[in-house]
Amino acid sequence: MMNQKEIKRFRVLFIAAALWNLTGAVFGYFNTSHTFSVIFGRELTDPLYFAIYQGAWGTTLMYFLGYLIVAYNPVRHSGIVLIGGIGKVGYAVKLLQLYMAGIASSAALIVIIGDFTFAFLFCWYFYRLIKLRTPQQTLL
Repeated sequence: MMNQKEIKRFRVLFIAAALWNLTGAVFGYFNTSHTFSVIFGRELTDPLYFAIYQGAWGTTLMYFLGYLIVAYNPVRHSGIVLIGGIGKVGYAVKLLQLYMAGIASSAALIVIIGDFTFAFLFCWYFYRLIKLRTPQQTLL
């Protein structure tokens, strides 16, 4: 079992992850066209693309809530971290591909670096959970 000091560190990590996602969601969901313009250097004029892009930021808003749940009990809610971590890596990889192709601006690097950083820290979290569990405990 994790000691209280380590649990507290993971709580701080997941509160930071929640705030990271809230920041992105506030800009992306509530100021969708501007965020798209900053990241991709072009106007977002198509209503369908607008709805899809805003919906993606809505997902980010849900990650905010998920990480708050994890912060409440990091040992119990590892499944949320697994799904969120997969989402972070997937989004960061796709955004990196768009950046490398010249489609996304250098502003995308902030998101890419941030999401990869959290994904790395989530790997550390899973390492600690796996190392400390007893044979009778399940991970998820």
